[in-house]
Amino acid sequence: MTGFRLSPWGGEAPLRSLSFDRFPLRLALLAIALALAGCSGSPQPRPAPPPLGTTAAASALKKVVPQESWRDAVLYFVIVDRFADGDANNDQNVDRNAKGTFHGGDFAGLRQQLDELADLGVTAIWITPVVKQIDGFVTGAGFPDWGYHGYWADDFYRLDPRFGTEAELKALVDDAHARGIKVLLDVVYNHAGYDSNLLKDLKTRGWFRTESQGTCGKDDLTLCVSGLPDFKTELPEVDDYLMTAHLGLARRVGVDGFRLDTVKHVDHPFWQEHRRRTREQLGRDFFLIGEVWGGDAQSLDPWFSGDEMDAGFDFSFQGNVLGWVQGRGRTIAFDRYLKSREKVRAGHLLSPYLSSHDVQGALSLLGGDKDLFRLAALLELTAGGMPMIYYGEEVGRPGGDWPDNRSDMPWGERRILPGAGKPRDEALRADYKKLIAIRRAHPAFARGTHTGISTDGDLLVFLQSEEGSDPRRDAVVVAINRGTAPATASFDAPAAWGDLPVRDVWRGEAVSRTGARIEAAVAPHSARIFAVDPYH
Repeated sequence: MTGFRLSPWGGEAPLRSLSFDRFPLRLALLAIALALAGCSGSPQPRPAPPPLGTTAAASALKKVVPQESWRDAVLYFVIVDRFADGDANNDQNVDRNAKGTFHGGDFAGLRQQLDELADLGVTAIWITPVVKQIDGFVTGAGFPDWGYHGYWADDFYRLDPRFGTEAELKALVDDAHARGIKVLLDVVYNHAGYDSNLLKDLKTRGWFRTESQGTCGKDDLTLCVSGLPDFKTELPEVDDYLMTAHLGLARRVGVDGFRLDTVKHVDHPFWQEHRRRTREQLGRDFFLIGEVWGGDAQSLDPWFSGDEMDAGFDFSFQGNVLGWVQGRGRTIAFDRYLKSREKVRAGHLLSPYLSSHDVQGALSLLGGDKDLFRLAALLELTAGGMPMIYYGEEVGRPGGDWPDNRSDMPWGERRILPGAGKPRDEALRADYKKLIAIRRAHPAFARGTHTGISTDGDLLVFLQSEEGSDPRRDAVVVAINRGTAPATASFDAPAAWGDLPVRDVWRGEAVSRTGARIEAAVAPHSARIFAVDPYH
């Protein structure tokens, strides 16, 4: 049939034809982290992980200070197949030269590279779905396209052997926990894979709306997203089948939460029951973050008001940030946008991102301009909510439009497949590492409120200040110059700083002040982050 684009996500993009085949303590942390961030150099190959059922000696692990809550998280998203191949024995249908095939990444590979992520400073990892995928491929994209991404399930009660075993997944989760890193597992409740065996089994084939039967609807709940078989989640037996599968796996391997796929294509009663069961079976702290296509503070509220999930991805962030750094729109309007993001329902979170598996990558959209990309990354990591970093973004993976946005993790000279030999920008990674350390040392970024200070021309200056009556509460001022000419940030020091000396923690230098007044130059296409001097 025509008019459909093959894609495992639940968006509404046009489709093509298919065929089957978290103060003082933090200041100390900042001083240490920034010193470490300055120690650059090409990373060395990592040793193989310990055998299953064991954990490496604690002294040998790279660790992060665990997040105090999900409100303080820095999330890192990995497509398992595209990250690292740690076990060649499970490579099936691997062709690393083709865009739509499996490339060999697996649990073992990700487990071997956990130090890479701990060193970066992320506190949580989101991994793509791991259940058994359809055996074949589809060709509607103009090339063989397999379920390497994990969104085309064939059996929800088995793991795909190309990713590894359940024991290997549990070892990955255990080793992440040993480093202070939480793990979110991506799960799909809306659909199965193309031509899944569930459609052929007499016991389950009535659970679906399909295009071949002409039973797909046109509304969000009955639409067959991308032509995929749509689960009739209004049926109790379907709900029980899916929840038992996903919650059972989560309990056995110890993941800390789910990333929920295609949320708006499943009804609210399902998500309310899902929340009840996860709390009952997995604990009240089990975290749920959902993908509602186009989601922002307002459009996500129907799921927050019913307490069906804890967080949602902020689809508004990429376009607004990239537009502003490229000179589009007035700075005052962009500042108002940043302030508007605080309108999210209390107790719930937005997760801003610059790139993902479903949209063209930010670096690509910026035409490869890394100066502007650094500004975008700085805006993300100083924004409220739970920032999400898409794998390889921190080392300059180009991340073009689909399917190039799903290219292999670049490992440079390290002999790690599938991305061995692919260039990586270690200077950019060092900047990401520093930004993450700064964010984690200053709770105002995740927990504070935004106040615009200067919103004229190409210079944006804003204050992030932690709420509360404690005069020692955290306050940070960010100045970003998107223009091609130098600018001057001029502002009164926040009351929380008192008479203490000030430092630009981004550039690593002291900042002079005249009483309460601070004036500092901001070079073109650059930024400064002002805070109480952590070395004082």
